[in-house]
Amino acid sequence: MISSALSSSRPRPIYLDCHATTPVDPRVLATMLPYFTEHFGNPASSTHEYGWEAEAAVQQAREAIATSIHATPEEIVFTSGATEANNLAIKGIAEAYASKGRHLITVQTEHRAVLDPCRYLESLGFELTVLPVQGDGLLDLEKLTQALRPDTVLVSVMVANNEIGVLQPIAAIGALCHAHSVLFHTDAAQAIGKVPLNVRAMNIDLMSLTAHKVYGPKGIGALYVRRRNPRVQIASQFHGGGQERGRRAGTLYSPQIVGFAAAVKLALAEREIETERVKGLRDRLWQGFQTLSGVHLNGHESQRLPGNLNLSIAGVDGQALAIGLQPLVAVSSGSACASAKREPSPVLLSLGQSPELAFASIRFGVGRFTTAEEIDRVLEGAIGVIESLRKQQFSISLPPRLS
Repeated sequence: MISSALSSSRPRPIYLDCHATTPVDPRVLATMLPYFTEHFGNPASSTHEYGWEAEAAVQQAREAIATSIHATPEEIVFTSGATEANNLAIKGIAEAYASKGRHLITVQTEHRAVLDPCRYLESLGFELTVLPVQGDGLLDLEKLTQALRPDTVLVSVMVANNEIGVLQPIAAIGALCHAHSVLFHTDAAQAIGKVPLNVRAMNIDLMSLTAHKVYGPKGIGALYVRRRNPRVQIASQFHGGGQERGRRAGTLYSPQIVGFAAAVKLALAEREIETERVKGLRDRLWQGFQTLSGVHLNGHESQRLPGNLNLSIAGVDGQALAIGLQPLVAVSSGSACASAKREPSPVLLSLGQSPELAFASIRFGVGRFTTAEEIDRVLEGAIGVIESLRKQQFSISLPPRLS
């Protein structure tokens, strides 16, 4: 049933949900394929050439990913994705530094992969401060300064928000943390390959990464863990093999790791040109929506990811709009991890949006394979659907006629 549905001859929707995931670039796939068949060895097998080949490929990938963020290969821990990397960073630091302090700081607009581990630690007796953001989605550094305490062991603030694309002042946050001898973790899942990342210059101690947001495979990510000034300790959350210098057990998935590195290298090589192209398409989409009344941009106007456009459209339910657009375009009304829940986005509420406008939000993620012609088709179709939904809403809202 599923395979027959997928093989339907109907045209596929235009894909504008690149914050949820991205397709694997064919160039990345071509790099990965030999490691499923010919070079299939276990990187930990040290007595024969199959293992040596796999281990060499993993080491080259580790070096490429480290170079992309100005780290060293020894500071890269491979994980199953950014969610595991976030859990390893937050829980690993809390456990390793519990004798120093039991206070954590994060932000309301963080992904649940950060908020949920923090809440879990809170249930174990740690103290948690969740800071608000300003109306544009940016963290107020003065509020962060006031929240820091002698027993604060970790601050976690993401580079780029997965819903509204806002870019936080990471270097300033990192400098503030280091001035107070507090470790700084950032979730860079949405940022890798799209904005410059330098763990040294930005005073970052731990950074979570993933491949599938940057045209690499799903199921592979990494955690950067600083080795010098300061040397960061983390308590392993996976046990049973001693891989990754004892920080994360489990057989390394060499095809995925090779694909991750290939995706990152491609993104860096093409970032300057691609940033301008994607931003131009995003702005084209935004200009088209501004022909409608009651359209609100969510998040900072310029300090955001080049491909992100998050709008609230008054009088239109965002999920209804996303469903209404489905034959033409695949988009999301919020975070992919929470899209099945019918509740206003906590990220948009944290910006001061009313529940009505938060429900009226829709997120467009423009990507590498998006074309100008597709943007124009989406605009034409979306404006028609919005006008139709508004008419329906208006007719439902009319009071019954008196006889």
